[in-house]
Amino acid sequence: HVRGAINNGCTREEIVEVLLQAAVYCGMPAGVEAFRNAREVLDQIDAERAGGSQ
Repeated sequence: HVRGAINNGCTREEIVEVLLQAAVYCGMPAGVEAFRNAREVLDQIDAERAGGSQ
């Protein structure tokens, strides 16, 4: 979903805000895991844009 959001024009700041809001309702352990997953996808996107592959 993070990759799709970026592809559809969402900013990283908007993704962070959504995850912060969701963490309130889902609980902090789930919120922390969501941030970890989002960071992994964002790092992959950065690597792809830099010409690297993962």
